Amino acid sequence: MQKLADICIRRPVFATMLIMALVVLGFDAYRKLGVDLFPKVDFPIVTITTTLRGAAPEEVETQVSKRIEEAVNTISGIDDLRSISAEGVSTVIVQFLLDKDPEVAAQEVRDNISRILPQLPADVDPPVVEKLATDASPILNVVVSSPRDLRETTKTVDDQIKKHIESLKGVGQVRFVGDRERQIQVWLDGQKLAAYNLNVEQVRQALVAQNVEIPGGHIDQGQREVALRTLGRITNPADFGRIVVGTVGGAPVRINDIGRVVDGYEEPRSLARLDGEPAVLLEIRKQAGTNTLDVIHRVKERIAELQKAIPADYRITYTRDQSRFISESFHAVQEHLIMGGLFAAGIVWVFIRSWRSTLIAAVAIPTSIIATYTLMNAMGFTLNQITMLALVLMVGIVIDDAIVVLENIFRFMEEKKMTPMEAALAGTRDIGLAVLATTLSLVIIFLPVAMMSGIVGRFMSSFGYTAAFAIMVSLLVSFTLTPMLSSRFLNQKEVEKDEHTKDSGLFRHIAKPYE
Repeated sequence: MQKLADICIRRPVFATMLIMALVVLGFDAYRKLGVDLFPKVDFPIVTITTTLRGAAPEEVETQVSKRIEEAVNTISGIDDLRSISAEGVSTVIVQFLLDKDPEVAAQEVRDNISRILPQLPADVDPPVVEKLATDASPILNVVVSSPRDLRETTKTVDDQIKKHIESLKGVGQVRFVGDRERQIQVWLDGQKLAAYNLNVEQVRQALVAQNVEIPGGHIDQGQREVALRTLGRITNPADFGRIVVGTVGGAPVRINDIGRVVDGYEEPRSLARLDGEPAVLLEIRKQAGTNTLDVIHRVKERIAELQKAIPADYRITYTRDQSRFISESFHAVQEHLIMGGLFAAGIVWVFIRSWRSTLIAAVAIPTSIIATYTLMNAMGFTLNQITMLALVLMVGIVIDDAIVVLENIFRFMEEKKMTPMEAALAGTRDIGLAVLATTLSLVIIFLPVAMMSGIVGRFMSSFGYTAAFAIMVSLLVSFTLTPMLSSRFLNQKEVEKDEHTKDSGLFRHIAKPYE
Protein backbone atom coordinates (compact mmCIF):
# COMPACT_ATOMS: atom_id res chain seq x y z
CA MET A 1 0.00 0.00 0.00
CA GLN A 2 2.91 2.32 0.69
CA LYS A 3 4.17 2.02 -2.88
CA LEU A 4 0.70 2.93 -4.11
CA ALA A 5 0.69 5.97 -1.82
CA ASP A 6 4.08 7.11 -3.12
CA ILE A 7 2.92 6.77 -6.73
CA CYS A 8 -0.27 8.73 -6.03
CA ILE A 9 1.59 11.53 -4.28
CA ARG A 10 4.06 11.92 -7.14
CA ARG A 11 1.41 11.25 -9.84
CA PRO A 12 -1.70 13.19 -8.80
CA VAL A 13 -3.46 12.59 -12.13
CA PHE A 14 -3.20 8.83 -11.63
CA ALA A 15 -4.69 9.09 -8.13
CA THR A 16 -7.49 11.31 -9.38
CA MET A 17 -8.37 9.03 -12.29
CA LEU A 18 -8.25 5.94 -10.05
CA ILE A 19 -10.77 7.36 -7.62
CA MET A 20 -12.87 8.93 -10.38
CA ALA A 21 -13.12 5.53 -12.05
CA LEU A 22 -14.62 4.10 -8.88
CA VAL A 23 -17.00 7.05 -8.57
CA VAL A 24 -18.15 6.83 -12.21
CA LEU A 25 -18.75 3.08 -11.90
CA GLY A 26 -20.64 3.77 -8.68
CA PHE A 27 -22.92 6.34 -10.33
CA ASP A 28 -23.61 3.95 -13.21
CA ALA A 29 -24.41 1.13 -10.77
CA TYR A 30 -26.68 3.44 -8.75
CA ARG A 31 -28.88 4.00 -11.83
CA LYS A 32 -29.24 0.24 -12.28
CA LEU A 33 -29.95 -0.65 -8.65
CA GLY A 34 -33.48 -1.65 -7.76
CA VAL A 35 -35.33 -0.02 -4.88
CA ASP A 36 -37.28 -2.26 -2.55
CA LEU A 37 -38.37 -2.52 1.05
CA PHE A 38 -36.31 -5.58 2.03
CA PRO A 39 -33.66 -7.73 0.32
CA LYS A 40 -34.79 -10.42 -2.08
CA VAL A 41 -34.54 -13.69 -0.15
CA ASP A 42 -35.31 -17.04 -1.77
CA PHE A 43 -36.40 -19.75 0.64
CA PRO A 44 -36.17 -23.34 -0.66
CA ILE A 45 -39.90 -24.01 -0.30
CA VAL A 46 -41.82 -25.61 -3.17
CA THR A 47 -45.60 -26.01 -3.37
CA ILE A 48 -47.43 -28.53 -5.57
CA THR A 49 -51.07 -27.66 -6.28
CA THR A 50 -53.29 -30.25 -7.96
CA THR A 51 -56.98 -29.84 -8.81
CA LEU A 52 -59.40 -32.78 -8.93
CA ARG A 53 -62.79 -31.17 -9.45
CA GLY A 54 -65.72 -32.57 -7.47
CA ALA A 55 -63.60 -34.93 -5.36
CA ALA A 56 -64.09 -35.20 -1.60
CA PRO A 57 -61.14 -34.38 0.71
CA GLU A 58 -60.67 -38.08 1.54
CA GLU A 59 -60.50 -38.97 -2.16
CA VAL A 60 -58.06 -36.13 -2.83
CA GLU A 61 -55.83 -37.32 0.02
CA THR A 62 -55.66 -40.97 -1.04
CA GLN A 63 -55.52 -40.55 -4.84
CA VAL A 64 -53.49 -37.35 -5.16
CA SER A 65 -51.76 -36.04 -2.03
CA LYS A 66 -50.38 -39.37 -0.84
CA ARG A 67 -48.99 -40.31 -4.26
CA ILE A 68 -47.32 -36.92 -4.70
CA GLU A 69 -45.79 -37.13 -1.22
CA GLU A 70 -44.37 -40.57 -2.00
CA ALA A 71 -42.90 -39.25 -5.25
CA VAL A 72 -41.10 -36.20 -3.79
CA ASN A 73 -40.05 -37.88 -0.55
CA THR A 74 -37.05 -39.42 -2.32
CA ILE A 75 -35.50 -36.01 -3.06
CA SER A 76 -32.46 -35.20 -0.95
CA GLY A 77 -32.37 -32.25 1.43
CA ILE A 78 -36.03 -32.23 2.50
CA ASP A 79 -36.53 -30.62 5.90
CA ASP A 80 -40.32 -30.76 6.13
CA LEU A 81 -43.05 -32.36 4.00
CA ARG A 82 -46.74 -31.76 4.56
CA SER A 83 -49.96 -31.66 2.56
CA ILE A 84 -53.39 -30.03 2.73
CA SER A 85 -56.28 -31.92 1.15
CA ALA A 86 -59.47 -29.93 0.59
CA GLU A 87 -62.49 -30.43 -1.60
CA GLY A 88 -61.17 -30.74 -5.14
CA VAL A 89 -57.71 -29.35 -4.33
CA SER A 90 -54.48 -30.92 -3.06
CA THR A 91 -51.60 -28.74 -1.84
CA VAL A 92 -48.28 -30.40 -0.99
CA ILE A 93 -45.66 -28.17 0.66
CA VAL A 94 -42.02 -29.27 0.48
CA GLN A 95 -39.56 -27.32 2.64
CA PHE A 96 -35.88 -27.99 1.97
CA LEU A 97 -32.79 -27.20 4.02
CA LEU A 98 -31.64 -23.59 3.68
CA ASP A 99 -28.46 -24.54 1.82
CA LYS A 100 -30.52 -26.09 -0.98
CA ASP A 101 -30.70 -24.05 -4.19
CA PRO A 102 -34.40 -23.13 -4.70
CA GLU A 103 -34.12 -23.48 -8.49
CA VAL A 104 -32.56 -26.95 -8.21
CA ALA A 105 -35.16 -28.00 -5.63
CA ALA A 106 -38.07 -26.89 -7.84
CA GLN A 107 -36.64 -28.69 -10.87
CA GLU A 108 -36.12 -31.92 -8.94
CA VAL A 109 -39.73 -31.76 -7.73
CA ARG A 110 -40.98 -31.26 -11.30
CA ASP A 111 -38.94 -34.22 -12.52
CA ASN A 112 -40.31 -36.53 -9.82
CA ILE A 113 -43.90 -35.35 -10.37
CA SER A 114 -43.67 -36.00 -14.11
CA ARG A 115 -42.90 -39.68 -13.43
CA ILE A 116 -46.14 -40.29 -11.50
CA LEU A 117 -48.56 -38.44 -13.79
CA PRO A 118 -49.91 -41.75 -15.21
CA GLN A 119 -50.74 -42.87 -11.64
CA LEU A 120 -52.98 -39.87 -10.92
CA PRO A 121 -56.73 -39.92 -11.73
CA ALA A 122 -57.56 -39.42 -15.41
CA ASP A 123 -59.62 -36.23 -14.86
CA VAL A 124 -57.06 -34.49 -12.64
CA ASP A 125 -55.51 -31.21 -13.80
CA PRO A 126 -51.71 -31.22 -14.27
CA PRO A 127 -49.94 -30.42 -10.96
CA VAL A 128 -48.64 -26.85 -10.68
CA VAL A 129 -45.16 -26.65 -9.11
CA GLU A 130 -44.14 -23.26 -7.73
CA LYS A 131 -41.27 -22.12 -5.55
CA LEU A 132 -41.90 -19.61 -2.80
CA ALA A 133 -40.89 -16.08 -3.78
CA THR A 134 -40.68 -13.36 -1.14
CA ASP A 135 -41.26 -10.61 -3.70
CA ALA A 136 -44.27 -12.29 -5.30
CA SER A 137 -46.81 -10.31 -3.31
CA PRO A 138 -48.75 -7.61 -5.21
CA ILE A 139 -47.04 -4.22 -5.35
CA LEU A 140 -50.10 -2.33 -6.59
CA ASN A 141 -53.85 -2.90 -6.83
CA VAL A 142 -55.82 -1.11 -9.53
CA VAL A 143 -59.54 -0.92 -8.72
CA VAL A 144 -62.03 -0.14 -11.49
CA SER A 145 -65.72 0.47 -10.77
CA SER A 146 -68.63 1.65 -12.89
CA PRO A 147 -72.44 1.76 -12.74
CA ARG A 148 -72.57 -0.77 -15.60
CA ASP A 149 -72.98 -4.53 -15.44
CA LEU A 150 -69.97 -6.20 -13.81
CA ARG A 151 -69.49 -8.52 -16.79
CA GLU A 152 -69.25 -5.53 -19.12
CA THR A 153 -66.83 -3.84 -16.72
CA THR A 154 -64.67 -6.97 -16.67
CA LYS A 155 -64.58 -7.12 -20.46
CA THR A 156 -63.61 -3.44 -20.73
CA VAL A 157 -60.87 -3.74 -18.11
CA ASP A 158 -59.50 -6.88 -19.75
CA ASP A 159 -59.38 -5.41 -23.25
CA GLN A 160 -58.38 -1.82 -22.52
CA ILE A 161 -56.27 -2.01 -19.35
CA LYS A 162 -55.03 -5.47 -18.37
CA LYS A 163 -53.56 -6.47 -21.75
CA HIS A 164 -51.68 -3.17 -22.03
CA ILE A 165 -50.23 -3.38 -18.52
CA GLU A 166 -48.95 -6.95 -18.89
CA SER A 167 -46.54 -5.87 -21.64
CA LEU A 168 -44.81 -3.24 -19.50
CA LYS A 169 -41.18 -3.74 -18.54
CA GLY A 170 -40.87 -5.18 -15.03
CA VAL A 171 -44.49 -6.37 -14.73
CA GLY A 172 -44.53 -10.08 -13.94
CA GLN A 173 -48.23 -10.88 -13.55
CA VAL A 174 -51.59 -9.12 -13.57
CA ARG A 175 -54.36 -11.09 -11.89
CA PHE A 176 -58.10 -10.42 -11.75
CA VAL A 177 -60.03 -10.27 -8.46
CA GLY A 178 -63.79 -9.86 -8.44
CA ASP A 179 -64.08 -10.32 -12.20
CA ARG A 180 -67.10 -11.86 -13.89
CA GLU A 181 -66.14 -13.74 -17.06
CA ARG A 182 -68.79 -14.54 -19.65
CA GLN A 183 -70.06 -18.12 -19.54
CA ILE A 184 -72.77 -19.86 -21.59
CA GLN A 185 -74.71 -22.03 -19.14
CA VAL A 186 -77.04 -24.93 -19.97
CA TRP A 187 -79.68 -25.51 -17.28
CA LEU A 188 -81.31 -28.95 -17.53
CA ASP A 189 -84.70 -30.07 -16.25
CA GLY A 190 -84.34 -33.39 -14.43
CA GLN A 191 -87.89 -34.48 -15.06
CA LYS A 192 -87.65 -33.86 -18.79
CA LEU A 193 -84.34 -35.74 -18.91
CA ALA A 194 -85.98 -38.72 -17.27
CA ALA A 195 -88.98 -38.48 -19.61
CA TYR A 196 -86.72 -38.68 -22.66
CA ASN A 197 -84.56 -41.38 -21.00
CA LEU A 198 -81.43 -39.19 -21.21
CA ASN A 199 -78.69 -38.30 -18.73
CA VAL A 200 -76.29 -35.43 -18.12
CA GLU A 201 -73.31 -37.25 -19.64
CA GLN A 202 -75.10 -37.59 -22.96
CA VAL A 203 -75.76 -33.86 -22.98
CA ARG A 204 -72.10 -33.11 -22.21
CA GLN A 205 -70.89 -35.38 -25.00
CA ALA A 206 -73.30 -33.76 -27.47
CA LEU A 207 -72.03 -30.28 -26.56
CA VAL A 208 -68.41 -31.37 -26.96
CA ALA A 209 -69.01 -33.19 -30.27
CA GLN A 210 -71.12 -30.49 -31.94
CA ASN A 211 -69.17 -27.42 -30.81
CA VAL A 212 -65.74 -28.10 -32.26
CA GLU A 213 -63.54 -27.08 -35.16
CA ILE A 214 -61.77 -29.95 -36.95
CA PRO A 215 -58.90 -29.55 -39.46
CA GLY A 216 -60.14 -30.33 -42.97
CA GLY A 217 -56.81 -31.11 -44.62
CA HIS A 218 -55.51 -29.08 -47.54
CA ILE A 219 -56.05 -28.56 -51.27
CA ASP A 220 -53.28 -28.24 -53.83
CA GLN A 221 -53.91 -25.43 -56.33
CA GLY A 222 -50.93 -25.53 -58.61
CA GLN A 223 -48.16 -23.73 -56.83
CA ARG A 224 -50.37 -22.93 -53.84
CA GLU A 225 -51.57 -25.08 -50.98
CA VAL A 226 -54.77 -24.06 -49.22
CA ALA A 227 -55.55 -25.30 -45.68
CA LEU A 228 -59.14 -26.23 -44.87
CA ARG A 229 -60.97 -26.22 -41.56
CA THR A 230 -64.55 -26.91 -40.56
CA LEU A 231 -66.30 -23.97 -38.86
CA GLY A 232 -68.11 -25.96 -36.19
CA ARG A 233 -67.88 -23.49 -33.32
CA ILE A 234 -71.17 -21.99 -32.15
CA THR A 235 -71.02 -18.19 -32.11
CA ASN A 236 -74.62 -17.40 -31.15
CA PRO A 237 -75.64 -18.53 -27.61
CA ALA A 238 -79.18 -19.28 -28.82
CA ASP A 239 -77.77 -21.91 -31.21
CA PHE A 240 -76.77 -24.07 -28.24
CA GLY A 241 -80.45 -24.79 -27.68
CA ARG A 242 -80.66 -26.38 -31.16
CA ILE A 243 -78.00 -29.01 -30.48
CA VAL A 244 -79.39 -32.52 -30.87
CA VAL A 245 -78.81 -34.67 -27.78
CA GLY A 246 -80.57 -37.86 -28.93
CA THR A 247 -83.63 -39.25 -30.70
CA VAL A 248 -86.91 -40.55 -29.29
CA GLY A 249 -89.30 -42.36 -31.67
CA GLY A 250 -87.29 -41.09 -34.63
CA ALA A 251 -87.68 -37.44 -33.57
CA PRO A 252 -84.58 -35.45 -32.51
CA VAL A 253 -84.38 -34.23 -28.90
CA ARG A 254 -82.71 -30.84 -28.61
CA ILE A 255 -81.38 -28.99 -25.58
CA ASN A 256 -84.34 -26.60 -25.76
CA ASP A 257 -86.60 -29.61 -25.19
CA ILE A 258 -84.91 -30.62 -21.92
CA GLY A 259 -83.63 -27.31 -20.55
CA ARG A 260 -82.65 -23.73 -21.35
CA VAL A 261 -79.53 -21.80 -22.37
CA VAL A 262 -78.45 -18.73 -20.38
CA ASP A 263 -75.86 -16.20 -21.56
CA GLY A 264 -74.47 -15.40 -18.10
CA TYR A 265 -71.15 -15.38 -16.26
CA GLU A 266 -69.17 -17.99 -14.40
CA GLU A 267 -69.72 -18.74 -10.73
CA PRO A 268 -68.15 -16.00 -8.57
CA ARG A 269 -65.03 -17.11 -6.71
CA SER A 270 -63.81 -13.68 -5.57
CA LEU A 271 -65.33 -10.34 -4.68
CA ALA A 272 -64.04 -6.77 -4.86
CA ARG A 273 -65.82 -3.62 -3.73
CA LEU A 274 -65.03 0.07 -3.88
CA ASP A 275 -66.96 2.27 -1.44
CA GLY A 276 -69.50 -0.52 -1.08
CA GLU A 277 -70.07 -0.91 -4.84
CA PRO A 278 -69.01 -3.98 -6.86
CA ALA A 279 -65.72 -3.44 -8.69
CA VAL A 280 -62.99 -5.23 -10.60
CA LEU A 281 -59.50 -5.34 -9.08
CA LEU A 282 -56.18 -5.95 -10.83
CA GLU A 283 -53.36 -7.33 -8.66
CA ILE A 284 -50.02 -6.35 -10.19
CA ARG A 285 -46.89 -8.34 -9.35
CA LYS A 286 -43.42 -7.32 -10.47
CA GLN A 287 -40.65 -9.45 -11.91
CA ALA A 288 -37.98 -10.64 -9.49
CA GLY A 289 -35.12 -8.17 -8.98
CA THR A 290 -36.80 -5.21 -10.68
CA ASN A 291 -37.20 -1.74 -9.21
CA THR A 292 -40.55 -1.58 -7.42
CA LEU A 293 -40.82 2.20 -7.70
CA ASP A 294 -40.05 2.18 -11.44
CA VAL A 295 -42.60 -0.58 -12.13
CA ILE A 296 -45.39 1.23 -10.25
CA HIS A 297 -44.50 4.50 -11.97
CA ARG A 298 -44.72 2.85 -15.41
CA VAL A 299 -48.07 1.27 -14.57
CA LYS A 300 -49.57 4.57 -13.41
CA GLU A 301 -48.27 6.38 -16.48
CA ARG A 302 -49.75 3.77 -18.81
CA ILE A 303 -53.13 3.81 -17.02
CA ALA A 304 -53.20 7.62 -17.24
CA GLU A 305 -52.78 7.29 -21.02
CA LEU A 306 -55.38 4.51 -21.32
CA GLN A 307 -57.93 6.36 -19.19
CA LYS A 308 -58.50 8.84 -22.03
CA ALA A 309 -60.07 6.08 -24.16
CA ILE A 310 -62.15 4.54 -21.33
CA PRO A 311 -65.78 5.69 -20.84
CA ALA A 312 -66.13 8.60 -18.45
CA ASP A 313 -68.29 6.69 -15.96
CA TYR A 314 -65.43 4.30 -15.16
CA ARG A 315 -63.65 5.17 -11.92
CA ILE A 316 -60.03 4.06 -11.42
CA THR A 317 -58.33 4.17 -8.02
CA TYR A 318 -55.19 2.63 -6.48
CA THR A 319 -54.92 0.59 -3.31
CA ARG A 320 -52.04 -1.32 -1.72
CA ASP A 321 -49.57 1.07 -3.30
CA GLN A 322 -46.15 0.00 -2.02
CA SER A 323 -44.40 2.88 -3.77
CA ARG A 324 -45.58 5.38 -1.15
CA PHE A 325 -44.10 3.61 1.84
CA ILE A 326 -40.94 2.51 0.00
CA SER A 327 -40.38 5.99 -1.40
CA GLU A 328 -40.86 7.68 1.98
CA SER A 329 -38.59 5.18 3.72
CA PHE A 330 -35.93 5.41 1.02
CA HIS A 331 -35.87 9.21 1.00
CA ALA A 332 -35.77 9.29 4.81
CA VAL A 333 -32.70 7.03 4.84
CA GLN A 334 -31.12 9.07 2.04
CA GLU A 335 -31.66 12.21 4.10
CA HIS A 336 -30.04 10.59 7.12
CA LEU A 337 -27.12 9.50 4.93
CA ILE A 338 -26.51 13.04 3.66
CA MET A 339 -27.01 14.65 7.06
CA GLY A 340 -24.69 12.10 8.66
CA GLY A 341 -21.97 12.93 6.16
CA LEU A 342 -22.36 16.66 6.79
CA PHE A 343 -22.31 16.23 10.57
CA ALA A 344 -19.24 13.98 10.37
CA ALA A 345 -17.43 16.61 8.32
CA GLY A 346 -18.57 19.28 10.78
CA ILE A 347 -17.18 17.38 13.76
CA VAL A 348 -13.85 17.00 11.94
CA TRP A 349 -13.75 20.77 11.37
CA VAL A 350 -14.47 21.45 15.06
CA PHE A 351 -11.39 19.47 16.09
CA ILE A 352 -9.03 20.33 13.23
CA ARG A 353 -10.12 23.98 12.65
CA SER A 354 -8.90 23.91 9.05
CA TRP A 355 -11.34 23.93 6.15
CA ARG A 356 -8.70 22.53 3.78
CA SER A 357 -8.00 19.60 6.09
CA THR A 358 -11.73 19.07 6.65
CA LEU A 359 -12.46 18.85 2.92
CA ILE A 360 -9.54 16.47 2.34
CA ALA A 361 -10.78 14.13 5.06
CA ALA A 362 -14.47 14.50 4.24
CA VAL A 363 -14.03 13.55 0.57
CA ALA A 364 -13.63 9.93 1.72
CA ILE A 365 -17.33 9.79 2.71
CA PRO A 366 -19.04 10.31 -0.68
CA THR A 367 -16.23 8.50 -2.51
CA SER A 368 -16.56 5.35 -0.40
CA ILE A 369 -20.37 5.36 -0.38
CA ILE A 370 -20.72 5.91 -4.14
CA ALA A 371 -18.10 3.29 -5.00
CA THR A 372 -19.95 0.78 -2.82
CA TYR A 373 -22.87 0.84 -5.25
CA THR A 374 -20.66 -0.99 -7.76
CA LEU A 375 -20.37 -4.05 -5.50
CA MET A 376 -24.06 -3.90 -4.63
CA ASN A 377 -24.96 -4.01 -8.32
CA ALA A 378 -22.48 -6.82 -9.02
CA MET A 379 -23.85 -8.88 -6.10
CA GLY A 380 -27.45 -8.36 -7.21
CA PHE A 381 -28.40 -6.30 -4.14
CA THR A 382 -31.08 -3.63 -4.08
CA LEU A 383 -31.37 -0.33 -2.26
CA ASN A 384 -33.48 -1.43 0.69
CA GLN A 385 -33.74 -0.97 4.43
CA ILE A 386 -30.84 -3.35 5.15
CA THR A 387 -28.27 -2.09 2.63
CA MET A 388 -29.12 1.56 3.27
CA LEU A 389 -28.71 0.94 7.00
CA ALA A 390 -25.21 -0.38 6.30
CA LEU A 391 -24.34 2.74 4.29
CA VAL A 392 -25.66 5.05 7.01
CA LEU A 393 -23.59 3.25 9.65
CA MET A 394 -20.49 3.47 7.46
CA VAL A 395 -20.64 7.27 7.24
CA GLY A 396 -18.76 7.64 10.51
CA ILE A 397 -16.34 4.79 9.80
CA VAL A 398 -15.14 5.47 6.25
CA ILE A 399 -13.73 8.84 7.30
CA ASP A 400 -11.58 7.36 10.10
CA ASP A 401 -8.67 6.23 7.90
CA ALA A 402 -8.51 9.56 6.10
CA ILE A 403 -8.48 11.46 9.42
CA VAL A 404 -5.65 9.32 10.83
CA VAL A 405 -3.50 9.73 7.70
CA LEU A 406 -4.25 13.45 7.43
CA GLU A 407 -3.47 14.13 11.08
CA ASN A 408 -0.16 12.31 10.84
CA ILE A 409 0.79 14.30 7.74
CA PHE A 410 -0.19 17.50 9.56
CA ARG A 411 1.96 16.46 12.53
CA PHE A 412 5.01 15.90 10.34
CA MET A 413 4.57 19.35 8.82
CA GLU A 414 4.20 20.93 12.25
CA GLU A 415 6.88 19.13 14.22
CA LYS A 416 9.52 18.32 11.58
CA LYS A 417 9.09 21.43 9.43
CA MET A 418 8.51 19.32 6.32
CA THR A 419 6.93 20.57 3.16
CA PRO A 420 3.47 19.17 2.30
CA MET A 421 5.01 16.82 -0.28
CA GLU A 422 7.64 15.48 2.15
CA ALA A 423 5.13 15.21 5.00
CA ALA A 424 2.68 13.31 2.81
CA LEU A 425 5.33 10.74 1.87
CA ALA A 426 6.79 10.34 5.36
CA GLY A 427 3.50 10.63 7.26
CA THR A 428 1.68 8.02 5.13
CA ARG A 429 4.66 5.65 5.38
CA ASP A 430 4.81 6.10 9.16
CA ILE A 431 1.13 5.38 9.81
CA GLY A 432 0.42 2.99 6.93
CA LEU A 433 0.69 -0.31 8.80
CA ALA A 434 -1.46 0.90 11.69
CA VAL A 435 -4.18 2.14 9.32
CA LEU A 436 -4.12 -1.16 7.43
CA ALA A 437 -4.44 -3.17 10.63
CA THR A 438 -7.30 -1.00 11.91
CA THR A 439 -9.24 -1.24 8.66
CA LEU A 440 -8.81 -4.99 8.34
CA SER A 441 -10.00 -5.45 11.91
CA LEU A 442 -13.24 -3.69 10.99
CA VAL A 443 -13.61 -5.80 7.86
CA ILE A 444 -13.16 -8.95 9.93
CA ILE A 445 -16.08 -7.83 12.08
CA PHE A 446 -18.53 -7.44 9.17
CA LEU A 447 -17.51 -10.36 6.96
CA PRO A 448 -18.81 -13.02 9.40
CA VAL A 449 -22.14 -11.17 9.37
CA ALA A 450 -22.20 -11.51 5.58
CA MET A 451 -21.46 -15.24 5.84
CA MET A 452 -24.05 -16.07 8.49
CA SER A 453 -26.26 -19.06 7.83
CA GLY A 454 -29.95 -19.49 8.48
CA ILE A 455 -32.83 -17.15 7.83
CA VAL A 456 -31.13 -14.24 9.62
CA GLY A 457 -28.07 -14.73 7.44
CA ARG A 458 -30.18 -14.47 4.29
CA PHE A 459 -31.33 -10.99 5.34
CA MET A 460 -28.05 -9.75 6.84
CA SER A 461 -25.74 -10.98 4.07
CA SER A 462 -26.18 -7.80 2.03
CA PHE A 463 -25.55 -5.73 5.17
CA GLY A 464 -22.18 -7.37 5.85
CA TYR A 465 -20.91 -7.21 2.27
CA THR A 466 -21.98 -3.59 1.83
CA ALA A 467 -20.26 -2.50 5.05
CA ALA A 468 -17.06 -4.45 4.33
CA PHE A 469 -16.74 -3.07 0.80
CA ALA A 470 -17.29 0.53 1.96
CA ILE A 471 -14.52 0.12 4.54
CA MET A 472 -12.10 -1.32 1.97
CA VAL A 473 -12.78 1.58 -0.40
CA SER A 474 -12.08 4.01 2.46
CA LEU A 475 -8.72 2.28 2.97
CA LEU A 476 -7.89 2.77 -0.71
CA VAL A 477 -8.90 6.44 -0.52
CA SER A 478 -6.73 7.02 2.58
CA PHE A 479 -3.65 5.67 0.75
CA THR A 480 -4.30 7.38 -2.59
CA LEU A 481 -6.50 10.46 -2.63
CA THR A 482 -5.92 11.70 0.94
CA PRO A 483 -2.09 11.86 0.79
CA MET A 484 -2.21 13.27 -2.75
CA LEU A 485 -4.59 16.07 -1.74
CA SER A 486 -2.59 16.72 1.41
CA SER A 487 0.62 17.12 -0.59
CA ARG A 488 -1.03 19.58 -2.97
CA PHE A 489 -3.52 21.59 -0.92
CA LEU A 490 -2.35 21.74 2.69
CA ASN A 491 -1.20 25.25 3.52
CA GLN A 492 2.22 25.60 5.23
CA LYS A 493 1.13 28.95 6.70
CA GLU A 494 -1.74 27.30 8.56
CA VAL A 495 0.70 24.85 10.11
CA GLU A 496 3.10 27.61 11.13
CA LYS A 497 0.24 29.59 12.61
CA ASP A 498 -0.86 26.52 14.51
CA GLU A 499 2.66 26.03 15.88
CA HIS A 500 2.80 29.68 16.99
CA THR A 501 -0.60 29.70 18.71
CA LYS A 502 -0.54 26.05 19.87
CA ASP A 503 -4.24 25.96 19.10
CA SER A 504 -4.79 24.30 15.75
CA GLY A 505 -7.85 22.51 16.99
CA LEU A 506 -10.21 21.92 19.88
CA PHE A 507 -8.40 18.72 20.84
CA ARG A 508 -5.08 20.54 21.42
CA HIS A 509 -6.82 23.31 23.36
CA ILE A 510 -8.42 20.82 25.71
CA ALA A 511 -5.21 18.84 26.16
CA LYS A 512 -3.04 21.93 26.78
CA PRO A 513 -3.27 21.97 30.64
CA TYR A 514 -2.00 18.37 30.76
CA GLU A 515 1.16 19.04 28.73
